[in-house]
Amino acid sequence: MSTLLEKPVRVNRIITTSMNHARAIDDPARARIVQLLYHKTMNVEQISEELRKAGFKKAVTTIRHHVEILKDAGLVEIVKIDEARGAITKYYGTSIKLFFYPVPEDFDSIYSKQIEKTTTKVEKIIKSINPIPPKSKKESQNAEYMQYLSMEILNRAITNVLEKSKP
Repeated sequence: MSTLLEKPVRVNRIITTSMNHARAIDDPARARIVQLLYHKTMNVEQISEELRKAGFKKAVTTIRHHVEILKDAGLVEIVKIDEARGAITKYYGTSIKLFFYPVPEDFDSIYSKQIEKTTTKVEKIIKSINPIPPKSKKESQNAEYMQYLSMEILNRAITNVLEKSKP
């Protein structure tokens, strides 16, 4: 058997998540719930109504199940509980920003110069955080932690910028 095509694959994007998070947002309805709860706290009935408007036809019990999965994964939390005439209503919210959009096919060609220029600047910042390549196994484990730390620093910086530029 001969090889018809082989090419090296470079890492050019890193998405941080855990397996629990990935499983939790695997369902499009759950991903949409996270989006809905990012800027507004809602109860299950309100979530159900918003999902219906978005084209998801799910029973309220199914929505409760989806919210519970998101809650167990740490993506959604109870932010308020109301009681009226003996009935308890839970309101949910999230601090997770989930990007959910189609990328235009010409994105790289249109923004390639800006991406390259910005990438160079960000690389300098990251190298200043983690400047020494690992030599031993212990240093290698520390390097992995430093990579995680670099990702957290960038994640928080991006989040701060996005939060300050809310529409």
